[in-house]
Amino acid sequence: MAATEALGRVLVTGGCGFIGCNFLRRVVPNHPETEWVNLDALTYAGRLENTTDFAQAENYRFVQGRIEDPNLVDDLLSEGFDAIVNFAAESHVDRSIVGPGVFVEANVHGTQNLLEVARRREVERFVQVSTDEVYGSLESKDPPFTEESPLAPNSPYAASKASADLFCRAYHETYGMSVMVTRCSNNYGPYQYPEKLIPSFIHHALRDKPVPLYGDGMNVRDWLHVDDHCSAVETVLREGTPGRVYNVGGNNEHPNIQITRLILEYLGKPESLISYVTDRLGHDRRYAINSSLLRR
Repeated sequence: MAATEALGRVLVTGGCGFIGCNFLRRVVPNHPETEWVNLDALTYAGRLENTTDFAQAENYRFVQGRIEDPNLVDDLLSEGFDAIVNFAAESHVDRSIVGPGVFVEANVHGTQNLLEVARRREVERFVQVSTDEVYGSLESKDPPFTEESPLAPNSPYAASKASADLFCRAYHETYGMSVMVTRCSNNYGPYQYPEKLIPSFIHHALRDKPVPLYGDGMNVRDWLHVDDHCSAVETVLREGTPGRVYNVGGNNEHPNIQITRLILEYLGKPESLISYVTDRLGHDRRYAINSSLLRR
């Protein structure tokens, strides 16, 4: 991957959410030569307090709004931007099963709107932050997904992200836009919204409440610390090859029951708190990705 020139102004969408705020926490102090503009709708999982420690930085600015709003996005990009990093998304699988329409609006329409306005405003680089869930599910002995694996999403959330990824491909192939896609495995770390597995289980265990584990607990995920993910996204932003997809994995596969037991052991809580509950609809059995392309 070849390094790009210095970035003068970068739009980061969804920068008040879990991964977005950690990305900004990394880049704002480390790159004062760049103005970092955070566009966030402040939905339930995006909170201004996630940005408190860098909110007053001279090279940082917050704008409240939705990526689906064409007038707002156009007004903002008319200022002139060198790059966009799109973290903005509805991301909880359970919520997508109950109400998939919101996911189509935010993840598909929102991404396409960003791409279209970025194309008209001649934004030089566009990084779409996606997920390994677009590849579907693996069996226990299957090799990890690569960037060449076919897309086979099994949940409305995964389908919405796969659709957005394909719009990114289309804008690169059709219009020649410098678009890169990253697909990460399961993230964990600070500022994660408590509906996700690790913070949810910690929350329940600290209060001696039952820890609800789907199915038999043997669903396998590749766990990736959010700081490592953000480092990879920054690398792709600065050095990624236009049109490429980059898998971002932790090479850290564990079944959910093992993660649950580790949490309980660390907190000094009994395994009797584990409560096996009816499995999620369409619950993918295993995720694992090969991220050797990014490591080259």
